[in-house]
Amino acid sequence: IILLAGAQTSQFSRSHCWTMLYFQVVILAAMAMLVYYFEFTDTFSTAEQGFICRDPTLSRPDPGPEQSSSVQPVILYSVVGGLPVVLVGAGFLLYMCKDGEKAVVMGNCCYVNPMVRRTFHFLGVYVFGLFTTDIFVNAGHMVTGSLAPYFLSVCWPNYSALDCQNTPRFISQSDACIGNPDDIMRARKTFPSKEAALSLYPAVYLAMYVMSCVGSSGGRLAGPLLSLSLVSVAVLTGINRVAENRNHWRDVMAGQAVGGAIAIFLVSYYSSSVAVVAGLTDQISSYIFRLNQWNQDCR
Repeated sequence: IILLAGAQTSQFSRSHCWTMLYFQVVILAAMAMLVYYFEFTDTFSTAEQGFICRDPTLSRPDPGPEQSSSVQPVILYSVVGGLPVVLVGAGFLLYMCKDGEKAVVMGNCCYVNPMVRRTFHFLGVYVFGLFTTDIFVNAGHMVTGSLAPYFLSVCWPNYSALDCQNTPRFISQSDACIGNPDDIMRARKTFPSKEAALSLYPAVYLAMYVMSCVGSSGGRLAGPLLSLSLVSVAVLTGINRVAENRNHWRDVMAGQAVGGAIAIFLVSYYSSSVAVVAGLTDQISSYIFRLNQWNQDCR
């Protein structure tokens, strides 16, 4: 009976792990496809919001393409994608230099280091949150169609034809703009600010990770200094968007609220779930280990 129970428990543990892994991969793949449709296709159309003639809040000069910004997209996306790997890799190396936790038994012959397990969990949750942030931001762009501070500079409305040379008038015609269609579409996707969201999300997520991992082991100031540095750079990125007339303040604050809220929620949920799963895993692993020992003794 003991041998049969041990075999069934080991088989259930392995099958459960593979099922959960497959389920999570399917979720990430579905979210990646949704991000692709938002970013690179015209599947979802952006709402066309009207404007007031000669509105001073929409008459700022055109700052040009995103590649001319102080924080270029290639720099932003490289940091968002590479910084977590660097920090997690550094934490993993520091962990391996210490005599910390040992391997955990996950079946008859499968041994997984706890730090490796946590590293994959951390990166998986991070990618999930990154996709979620991008989807939330793009959905906001499609629903609101909020206009950028430089909208009238790229719209080039014909005020004579629109009969609003002397008096302010709300224009809602879809053909009111005669400028470059790509520039006009770019000026309709500002709320919430994608750059603000994608900069604050990894900053808050990594800051909470650093504080939970470093704690007091690196001194009283090492963790807070690194965390505040990450958040400060993200905040400055949002301020730069306003300074370059690419976004309104409300766009930046909404984007930072989205990114920060998703990061805090995921880290809080991840921390609590890891604690629960770690306790259950330790109990199951101890039980399987004892069953294997009994199996060897019976032989």
